[in-house]
Amino acid sequence: MLSIDPAKNTERENYKFLIGSIIPRPIAFVTTLSKDGVLNGAPFSYFNIVSSNPPMISLSIQRSKGIQKDTARNIIGSKEFVIHIVDEQNVEKVNETAASLPPDQSEIELGKLTPVDSDKISVPGVKEAKIRMECILEHSLELGGLDSPGCDLIIGKVVQFHIENSIYENGRIDPRGLAAVSRLAGTNYAKIGEIFSIERPN
Repeated sequence: MLSIDPAKNTERENYKFLIGSIIPRPIAFVTTLSKDGVLNGAPFSYFNIVSSNPPMISLSIQRSKGIQKDTARNIIGSKEFVIHIVDEQNVEKVNETAASLPPDQSEIELGKLTPVDSDKISVPGVKEAKIRMECILEHSLELGGLDSPGCDLIIGKVVQFHIENSIYENGRIDPRGLAAVSRLAGTNYAKIGEIFSIERPN
């Protein structure tokens, strides 16, 4: 077995080890509003659950050469954002939004996604997602990097869930109906695949 010291690697080498090892990763499609009212949308796979009491999620938004991404800047500025689950039906459109656009252009228009008003926050979501979560900023932390931070860690509190009727039953979500996709390395994604159960010990 190889034993490798990350301190002796380049950032890119460590990145490849991480995204190749920590799989599959859920994908959040995040909408935010700029200070000028432009609806921004971008996918992120450094995303997960933090807490269910209250419901909170985490989103790590990597910086490029220390420069903060539009999504992080918008969240920290407005304290609001919407998380959408990426699925087999919307992944192609979401992928279009990963293009690098200036802050005054909307990725939502580029991806031909349909804005939909939120109930409790000012940031719209998109209609094409089977699940979306309206969030308010709980915490933001600047982490990593050498001369400047390497990422913005966002903790958001979910203030409203929106779930498509067809995948909801008795308080549970049908994983096959949701058909969420996950991120692997490179250009690769994965579907849910085989589902199996193991009883948790007492």
